[in-house]
Amino acid sequence: MIGIGEKPGMVKKPSGVLYIVATPIGNLEDITLRALRILKEVDLIACEDTRVTLKLLNKFGLKKKLISYFQPKEIDRLPLILNFLKEGKKVALVSDAGTPGISDPGYRLVQAAITENIPVVPIPGASALTTALCACGLPINRFLFIGFPPSKEGKLRHLLETLKEEIGTIIFYLPLRRLIPFLKLVLEILGNRRIVIARELTKIHEEFIRGNLSEVITRLEGINLRGEATILVEGKGE
Repeated sequence: MIGIGEKPGMVKKPSGVLYIVATPIGNLEDITLRALRILKEVDLIACEDTRVTLKLLNKFGLKKKLISYFQPKEIDRLPLILNFLKEGKKVALVSDAGTPGISDPGYRLVQAAITENIPVVPIPGASALTTALCACGLPINRFLFIGFPPSKEGKLRHLLETLKEEIGTIIFYLPLRRLIPFLKLVLEILGNRRIVIARELTKIHEEFIRGNLSEVITRLEGINLRGEATILVEGKGE
């Protein structure tokens, strides 16, 4: 049977598929069976840092063609990846850790694939956001995810001013080298609310630091913490 718009003898090109594959945020045992199957089946893996993804693949005995896809070079890589997809190839997008697009590259590629009518299939799994939320102890029936806040004080101050009336738990990703100045500004603008600092999630030294802002600042000031953390701030009381 010939479809509408098709001519006799016309060969329909196979459709590529873009898979959005979540990877572990620390503990490699958090990779899902489905994620491993997809990474094994795809023709190409687009990743933030090929060295990081290669370690994951080696752990599970997988060998795949890799292409780097990272900020701020996302737009430069889009045509190449889209060409693979238009040729009928299967492509997996991964970030260094967690779910692509959640404060990691992904949005532009997903948008471009949708525009080209290329199927986009999510392969769910680990995310620092949901991992921190489920164990934080703050209300999570409503929350607002900010991601990485501005580094400049003026812009950060403006952002925090807009969050004064937010009743849901407010979530940030933050480099720990900026922690104390950030917490002091939150205390100044939002008041002495409860906060949770979730760091080293799923790793050996996983830690949840809980308390009021003033208490946590006193406890951590002068301590050299490294890496990044998920910061959860209590919303305004209803």
